[in-house]
Amino acid sequence: MGHRTYVSATVATAAGLVAAACGGSPGSGNSTTTSGTPTKTFTTTVSQATTTTNAGTDLRSLVPTPANTARTDGPDSIHDNGIHLHFFVNGSPNDVMATYKTALTGMTWSLIVDSSSGGGVGGGATYTASNGNAFGVFSGGGYGNTTDIDACAWPSQPANKDCGRH
Repeated sequence: MGHRTYVSATVATAAGLVAAACGGSPGSGNSTTTSGTPTKTFTTTVSQATTTTNAGTDLRSLVPTPANTARTDGPDSIHDNGIHLHFFVNGSPNDVMATYKTALTGMTWSLIVDSSSGGGVGGGATYTASNGNAFGVFSGGGYGNTTDIDACAWPSQPANKDCGRH
């Protein structure tokens, strides 16, 4: 009888601990029954990554790509948080630069300086322009049926407006 008393006391103590852990007590009338396969629930939060630049303006989207472009170099970072692109374009310099001027104004660039020269089969032009706070220098020229355009854009007017070949 002594052995059975210890086993019964141990079982009663274990049942009391389990009931206390589950928020109930033995004899309180509360019971919890669990059946089936245990499951695990995971919650995952996904957020979209964003990229920001110091400029706060997507300068590349402000620079039009000329029609008949054979090759584009850049964009390359330049001084004052600007970008530089170089376009090698199939077409006479006068025609290409006139079409590029139309593309600039079509993208809401306001021309500040419009300078062009040429004759015969050669020529070129330089356009200085603003687009909101952005500032750009677009210079191109060539000979025959080839034209090179250097395009630079900055988030605001730079101290140095050099947009030469880089």
